[in-house]
Amino acid sequence: MTSGEGDENMEDSAGSNPQSPGFTDKLKSWLSWSWTYVCFVWFGMVLIMIYVLWSPLKLQESLTSASLFLNTLTPKFYVALTGTSSLISGLILIFEWWYFRKYGTSFIEQVSVSHLRPLLGGVENSSSTGLFSSINGETEPRPSVSECKVWRNPLNLFRGAEYNRYTWVTGKEPLTYYDMNLSAQDHQTFFTGDTQQLRAEDSVMQKAWRERNPQARIRAAYQAIELNHECAAAYVLLAEEEATTITEAERLFKKALSNAGKDINLLVYIKRRLAMCARKLGRIKEAVKMMRDLMKEFPLLGMLNIHENLLEALLELQAYADVQAVLAKYDGTTAPHPQRLLYLFELYCFISAFTVDISLPKSATICYTSALLKARAVSDKFSPEAASRRGLSTAEMNAVEAIHRAVEFNPHVPKYLLEMKSLILPPEHILKRGDSEAVAYAFFHLQHWKRAEGALNLLHCTWEGTFRIIPYPLEKGHLFYPYPGCTETADRELLPLFHEVSVYPKKELPFFILFTAGLCSFTAMLAMLTHQFPELMGVFAKAFFSTLFAPLGFFADKMESFMPSSFWHQLTRI
Repeated sequence: MTSGEGDENMEDSAGSNPQSPGFTDKLKSWLSWSWTYVCFVWFGMVLIMIYVLWSPLKLQESLTSASLFLNTLTPKFYVALTGTSSLISGLILIFEWWYFRKYGTSFIEQVSVSHLRPLLGGVENSSSTGLFSSINGETEPRPSVSECKVWRNPLNLFRGAEYNRYTWVTGKEPLTYYDMNLSAQDHQTFFTGDTQQLRAEDSVMQKAWRERNPQARIRAAYQAIELNHECAAAYVLLAEEEATTITEAERLFKKALSNAGKDINLLVYIKRRLAMCARKLGRIKEAVKMMRDLMKEFPLLGMLNIHENLLEALLELQAYADVQAVLAKYDGTTAPHPQRLLYLFELYCFISAFTVDISLPKSATICYTSALLKARAVSDKFSPEAASRRGLSTAEMNAVEAIHRAVEFNPHVPKYLLEMKSLILPPEHILKRGDSEAVAYAFFHLQHWKRAEGALNLLHCTWEGTFRIIPYPLEKGHLFYPYPGCTETADRELLPLFHEVSVYPKKELPFFILFTAGLCSFTAMLAMLTHQFPELMGVFAKAFFSTLFAPLGFFADKMESFMPSSFWHQLTRI
């Protein structure tokens, strides 16, 4: 049977099934209608039934006996009752607060939205089918997969020489298991060739990348070298994880390069890491030359973001003209030539066919570097007081707009650059526009902002103005797509537990946390007052309940005066 026939048969069977989604939707819509419009009728019927059955069921006597029972209760009972209520609501509050801190939402609200709201006719949340406003105001389908995709950090540190040192000094693990697992998958993809022609050492290395224990990975690398002294992937693993200094890592990478052969993945990875070793050892011009040669030799590997390594090295050399030239190639706003715009549009149409989101700039590095260059031109003479008196000049306006553009792309970066939040070691993978990308950018580029006189002062004075331009970042963007709502969850997986993840937009406390906090405080206060002033609180309780039930008695009296007694008598007999 062909796939088309199978699809048709599946559709026919679904249509003939009474439990199909169409039947379920009709049932939900009927329940929603009944809940919305018949609720008041149900409530009226309940009141009528209570009144009709008032005499046959002797409800008056039951209420009288209940009031006598309540009058005989001691104040200790009320203290225990209110104290227990306060304890239960306090426990609910603690659980709700813990759940909110860990998952960013209220447990009660989540259960209500997931299970009760669809039953009552509410609209289920679906990020993949929602619509949002684009830059030109048109509605477009919101991307769901690409916006939450994590990318390899172009400037990721060396495990043995840098991450492990941090662990030795602080006793804290800077990398999460999720992050290291992604790296293991990357290494298997980079360094494992055709699985049909695996050599013995390749099988050992394929197993080594999957090992969770670092010592087991290192032992496997040595085992692969024993099988073949020219196993380049094994030297790469030793350089990454066993070498305790950058110099030792560079030596092992050079040995791996001499044995890499014609494997393009190995060549690109090793040459890039050698350039990063040269950058860390202070040989910056050599590092810049290696990166430029690598980009010329493999121009189609732009997805590896080698230009971000180049930008950071050029900023260290203070070669701002070269930085501007690199930005002109990779940042869409710095080279608005018609031919380039046509090329970008054609490229966008081509990639859109494969449902991949493309939006310039590609990263916070490009966006904030562009803002740094424009801020550097005016920041040394910038004064907020003078600007408020005379207004902003054209150059200052361009710098402020560039800062607003950068902040809209990644709003987490300014707090790290302004040292309002402590930095940690960057992860091996980052999420575009997320806190992980902000940590990675600020870790390497904070020194460049400090070197530009007045740049941080200009950033401090202007960055918060971005949020007045985009008051609803999750629904509507200004220069970019609306801010993705999945960054917090992904960043919590990428960043270590001791780091407080930056959340944007800042979430308000859910209603149920405020409600349980108020309920806990109120019942605790009642318990204390009842214990201290039992007689006074008894009088207050009686007055409260008499006032509460007064409308019900008034309604019953009006019904008796409105309806003839014979009518009620006949209803009672029925």
